[in-house]
Amino acid sequence: MKHLLSIPFLLLFLATSFTTTAQQKNITLEEIWSGNFRTQGLEALHSLDNGKEYAVLDYNRSSKSSTVDVYDYKSGKKVRTLIDTKDVDGLDRILSYELSADESKMLIATDLQAIYRHSTLGDYVLYDLKSKQLTKISEDKIQEPHLTIDGKKVAYGKDNNLYMKDLASGAVKQITKDGKKNSVINGITDWVYEEEFAFVRAFDWNSDGTKLAFIRFDETDVPRFSMDVYGNDLYQSQQVFKYPKAGEPNAKVSLHMYDVASGKTEMIDLSAFNSYYIPRIKWSSDKNILSAQLTGRKQNELDLVFVNAKNNKASLILKDTDAAYVDVTDNLTFLDDNSFIWTSEKDGWNQIYHYDKKGKLINQITKGDWEVTSYYGFDATSNKIFYQSTENGSINRDVYSIKTDGSNKQRLTTSTGTNSASFSADFTYFINTFQNTDTPYAYTLNDAKSGKVVREIKDNKGLKDALKGYNISAKEFSTINVNGEDLNMYMIKPKDFDPSKKYPLFMYQYSGPGSQQVANKWNGANDYWHQMLAQEGFIIACVDGRGTGLKGRDFKKVTQNELGKHEVEDQIAAAEKLGAMTFIDADRIGIWGWSYGGFMSSNCLFQGADAFAMAIAVAPVTSWRFYDTIYTERYMSTPQLNASGYDNNSPMSHVNKLKGDYLLVHGSADDNVHVQNTTRLVEALVQANKQFDWAIYPDKNHGIYGGNTRLHLYTKMTNFIKESLGEPKN
Repeated sequence: MKHLLSIPFLLLFLATSFTTTAQQKNITLEEIWSGNFRTQGLEALHSLDNGKEYAVLDYNRSSKSSTVDVYDYKSGKKVRTLIDTKDVDGLDRILSYELSADESKMLIATDLQAIYRHSTLGDYVLYDLKSKQLTKISEDKIQEPHLTIDGKKVAYGKDNNLYMKDLASGAVKQITKDGKKNSVINGITDWVYEEEFAFVRAFDWNSDGTKLAFIRFDETDVPRFSMDVYGNDLYQSQQVFKYPKAGEPNAKVSLHMYDVASGKTEMIDLSAFNSYYIPRIKWSSDKNILSAQLTGRKQNELDLVFVNAKNNKASLILKDTDAAYVDVTDNLTFLDDNSFIWTSEKDGWNQIYHYDKKGKLINQITKGDWEVTSYYGFDATSNKIFYQSTENGSINRDVYSIKTDGSNKQRLTTSTGTNSASFSADFTYFINTFQNTDTPYAYTLNDAKSGKVVREIKDNKGLKDALKGYNISAKEFSTINVNGEDLNMYMIKPKDFDPSKKYPLFMYQYSGPGSQQVANKWNGANDYWHQMLAQEGFIIACVDGRGTGLKGRDFKKVTQNELGKHEVEDQIAAAEKLGAMTFIDADRIGIWGWSYGGFMSSNCLFQGADAFAMAIAVAPVTSWRFYDTIYTERYMSTPQLNASGYDNNSPMSHVNKLKGDYLLVHGSADDNVHVQNTTRLVEALVQANKQFDWAIYPDKNHGIYGGNTRLHLYTKMTNFIKESLGEPKN
């Protein structure tokens, strides 16, 4: 039966609808890059050993002082202040802090200077919470100071050497003496380890502070990379550091053990193992057993070895192998009996395993056609493992607990979207961060036993309410079947979408190994930009093709030795399938991406001239020959062994096929993906007599930001899209 509206009611309805639409505002680039849509976060907290309290670094604007305050988990109330800089002579501010294991001392950073993505150089002091005494660690700027568990000694890096300071006497001892810039580094990682293995401090104390293990990097044979920094002076300066490109020599690494009592250092013999790289070292629960994770240049075998500090002999405990590569993680956790937790993809999905102290498998704790995405830790009291996984769908994340024997698995979060946890020291509570496409970051305190919410901590309801006044479209999740695979996809349509019209399509992707862009998360800056483009009449789509993550080992590793082949095929096929939809103008489809995504968008335009009319590439790799060893060779082997894999899938090999509009962007001070990638592609395009647009941002790194830089960049890209894809057809 049809229901007819009366004419007066219909007129009222139309008037109300028009008023509501008219009141909604459009997003602007100025608002995006001025931070108008920024979410409120939760301050980084340190869980105290009692498990009932946590410490937070605060800043009092009225008194202009830094404080470290202690709060009660359950009530959220402040219970005491550990330090207030206005009460401490010689201490003006706290940039970061670390408590000693017994929580009697606080290591404080007062000034930090960035070196690369993760590394810093800074001034540090030690504050005794009982005596209220302040001790400067060094008169010079140092790296990665690390306390012994008893808080009596601190080791640190300075000028590529390692030092140790006795905090009671103030005596400083130089442990190594051969450190030299661009030659030898002791205890601090080189550029490529920092970037690709994601750690900086390459030294560690044992539990009683009698032994210090460290990695030494001999960079002598590594080629130098130099980068002009133009600045404001009459002549430019140069930043010079060792950067091993694919197929070139890496630093020679070695593992060493320093004995505090004797003052002697001994190199550990690792020649019997795959020890080309040493991506992790960590002391076990036994003060005499050091673990080291070792891998060869191909990175398809990972050896876990134990070093006996009594005689410095190493023995193989576990070998993880894969036809493609084995990921390095920080999930290794030692239990009191020195058995350990390990994660592996060996059954086809990333899962959690329990081994005894000799490397014998006790059991596989988690099983299923889903991925463990974060390992949070082990609670000895309840015998539970806590983790995050995709059991509720590959675009979602939930927090779970499970017994070490694989029983009593419990889902601790209930809202569908992305849940992540930060546990108290005794695993009584966890702070859950929840987000999805409709919900900005919401923080709750949850009971770790049941998952029940104890209290609401913070949400971003104010931002959500403010966004109701904007012309925001829903992000529609689905899958698209191309090349025999159901690929995750989202689409954003204009708010006034009319299926009888034809719209230009603008595709976004990253596509790198193990990555994910199609996820049930809140908006990032690019999402707001995509919403802005949807307001202007564009449809936005994002497809995670083969090679991306969270859908099993085989799906992720199908791209091995052929980066840019299957991924490009999937994006082209997806564009063609989307272009066949009645509401999409197949003649006006564009694609863009940053970094790996720029490598992809370039290849998609060059190789998919019939599918794409335009592309934007920001800071792209244009040949994997130009990128670093650890990342590139993990997926591609070396150029010497896989020349065709490198060259056949390089955008430079396909410049003659360019037909559409192309915008190429790079920062001149990109220490990660060097501007060489862009200059070489530019030359190839010029020699092919292909017209294109490009922009270089002086002295900007891989992120291309600072001041109005992002606003300028996104204005340029927006104008380029409008000029290239034009207005939608009726």
